[in-house]
Amino acid sequence: MTVLGDDLYCKQPLCEAFIREGLNFVLVCQPDSHKTLYEWVQGLAGTGDVRTLAVNRRVGKQRYTDTYRFVEQVPLRDGEGALEVNWCELTTTRDDGKITYKNAFATNHRITEANVADIVRNGRARWKVENENNNTLKTKGYHLTHNFGHGKQYLSSLLATFNLLAFLFHTLLELMDSRYRCIRQFLPRKRFFNDLRALTCYLCFDSWDALMAFMIEKLELDVPDTS
Repeated sequence: MTVLGDDLYCKQPLCEAFIREGLNFVLVCQPDSHKTLYEWVQGLAGTGDVRTLAVNRRVGKQRYTDTYRFVEQVPLRDGEGALEVNWCELTTTRDDGKITYKNAFATNHRITEANVADIVRNGRARWKVENENNNTLKTKGYHLTHNFGHGKQYLSSLLATFNLLAFLFHTLLELMDSRYRCIRQFLPRKRFFNDLRALTCYLCFDSWDALMAFMIEKLELDVPDTS
């Protein structure tokens, strides 16, 4: 298992904790917060020990060059006992010379020309997780913001926990309940939640199954038999 995270998590105590638990990591590693590591990278680049791989690709009519730089066993911080990590960087440039993406990562995975692109791709997948999960909780009906602002002690944590539980159950239902999945494919997300609110406000259902059966019947949907 590999843990992904932004630059905030790329610190020695947390990286050591990952390793103790048998976990790997690919963490964003920025120059401003890792000055010692980048001094080593700069020094090793001068001696030719930082390897480079350039990959050309086309997206539609536009061409891009992905330039990977990577080096192994550089200290994550200054001082005695510094954890040695492996470092890689991706710079994506258009044909006109404009840089469209640049980022770097620290990892405990070994980096080679054969896997550096995969490591960077995995590190960037964190944005997919954030956009499709965290932002969904904030903007797609769950209303989970950074701070609810309710209560002085436990209420905001309680509301956040309820949101996470709701999202968990909706995700499980999407994977395992054919009727739920059928309704969700038919109704937009906002309409679906509004319908749930209205139905449960005015009608009492014996169970979740009864609610799903009612919606299937009234929407006149055909649910495939997955038994």
